[in-house]
Amino acid sequence: MEAHFVHADDAGNLLVLALMLNEGEANSTLAKLWTALPANAGPASPLAGTITPAEILPKSLSYYRFSGSLTTPPCTEGVRWLVLKTPVSASKAQIEAFQHAVKHHNNRPVQAMERKSRRR
Repeated sequence: MEAHFVHADDAGNLLVLALMLNEGEANSTLAKLWTALPANAGPASPLAGTITPAEILPKSLSYYRFSGSLTTPPCTEGVRWLVLKTPVSASKAQIEAFQHAVKHHNNRPVQAMERKSRRR
């Protein structure tokens, strides 16, 4: 599984911090979040308590950096991506609970290839 933390500055520049989650031990931060995981789509429901992003991040914050786009429509380009090198764990039950709540793949649809003409 992959978590994205999306940030925009005052000028509208976008940055996504991507965190990989591997199946393994239960994740205590996800356990807090999953208490409010909806069974069906509907109105937003607030979380009880406070969670900071730092609670789920790994100790090592080494990352890969590249320019890309958002992974969901409108698939805005010009996004700076930071992909953390160190994954964190999530239990099989936590991953399955997320899949059950979303009920479909939530990755970016396949995009048509852009063909650039070459000048000769």
